[in-house]
Amino acid sequence: MKDAEAFIRANTVPGRAVQVPEVRLLLATELTPLWQATETWLAENGVAPPFWAFAWPGGQALARHILDHPDKVAGRRVLDFAAGCGIAAIACALAGAPSVETAEVDPLAVAAVRLNAALNRVSVTSSGDVVGDACRWDLILCGDVCYEAPMTGHIMPWLRRMARQAEVWVADPGRAYLPTAGMRGFAEYRIETTLELEDRTSRAVVLYRLEAA
Repeated sequence: MKDAEAFIRANTVPGRAVQVPEVRLLLATELTPLWQATETWLAENGVAPPFWAFAWPGGQALARHILDHPDKVAGRRVLDFAAGCGIAAIACALAGAPSVETAEVDPLAVAAVRLNAALNRVSVTSSGDVVGDACRWDLILCGDVCYEAPMTGHIMPWLRRMARQAEVWVADPGRAYLPTAGMRGFAEYRIETTLELEDRTSRAVVLYRLEAA
């Protein structure tokens, strides 16, 4: 775990996402060197590419909405699913949510969330793979999770079951595998991005409320 934190500190710098300046994060300034460094780490430790080193559009939109509408998390148990850098979870904690949990299977992402939470002086708990668990949350946040068909097929049936007991938000910037049925949009944000990560300099992110199965 200390090795993971050391790796993150060595390959990131403190920064802020343009649309969410309230949250400080350890972010990569360049994609290629970090990706190459993580490939070495991957070979040695079996972890995923460095999605945790960037504030992706979906997470930024969720964080912005929460900070602008803190009443949405007041008194609620929140899960930031596939949390990445943890920007949405940290925004919930800053907005006053009494319980904020993240779900991540990548040990580097888990370490990044912990470091980023400490950077913002908030408390966020961490879990691993929660798909299949019983619902213990009031609000589940999913930022930019429909980027691959296998991922979408794996998580959506569970999320729809969760929607029977919790509110489930899916923030999507136009990914190819977003389901078209059972999604009700309730907010939209224009999020600046980079051509290193995306095929355009900004994306329109829609926040959807997922309907129960």
